[in-house]
Amino acid sequence: MVYVTPWNRRIDFSRTLLMGIVNVTPDSFYEKSRKLTVFEAVEAAKKMVEEGVDIVDVGGMSTRPGSDPVDEEEELRRVIPVIRAIRTVTDKPISVDTYRWRVALQALEAGADIVNDVSGFRFEPDVLKVVRDTKAPYVLMHMKGTPKDMQLNPHYEDVVGELKEYFKERIAILLNNEVNQIIVDPGIGFGKRYEDNLEILRRIEEFKEFGFPVMVGASRKSFIGIALGNVPPEDRLEGTLAVTAYCVMKGVNVLRVHDVLPNKRVVEMLEAILWRKP
Repeated sequence: MVYVTPWNRRIDFSRTLLMGIVNVTPDSFYEKSRKLTVFEAVEAAKKMVEEGVDIVDVGGMSTRPGSDPVDEEEELRRVIPVIRAIRTVTDKPISVDTYRWRVALQALEAGADIVNDVSGFRFEPDVLKVVRDTKAPYVLMHMKGTPKDMQLNPHYEDVVGELKEYFKERIAILLNNEVNQIIVDPGIGFGKRYEDNLEILRRIEEFKEFGFPVMVGASRKSFIGIALGNVPPEDRLEGTLAVTAYCVMKGVNVLRVHDVLPNKRVVEMLEAILWRKP
């Protein structure tokens, strides 16, 4: 499956792609991912490209559990100059991590290719018009509640079943709005308990039933810390790499990660074992 972006860049999902995280924020949960200046963000993106990243994901507002939103003007001030600057140093596809339609539109105009919306167009439905009119690929994620309250006692009877119903409804709306370049993201860590995150991964193949690429963003998240004995984000790389290997084996199409090089090596090794010809 190949998607074509508004800038005519082609994204081929026949293998597992890596989406590298560039957080232009002072409060993302993993301190080393925070880039506070355009220069820092561009240098981080350049390093990711050298290490083999497939997509660069730029976000200007933390959506970690308990976080408050920044105002729209501040998000624009953080994101747009970074996207413009990254576009001058690489032709790799750029994703903008936002749920705001104005930010999405200006980011696409600045050179971004993909809209990565954690809210599944619940917060600002007009984002649908943006992706429809620009033909941008759209990451449809599941989140229960908002970043501020999503981890306040979330509960599911059947987490995968409930997420599949959510995606069935949301995808139907997208298709009715002529948005068909969809990437499905079950939203690991977004309004999910420890056991929910593990169950989603155990049954990750079920999300391929919709016929669209599947993305997983598990890098250094808290469920990995719990599984490894309550270690902090700085000590969760090995756990992240285990998830990466598992996801490659399960045919996940996109992995959103902080650490490109070690994840790239895991992906390439698994590909060599599973299907790549010498």
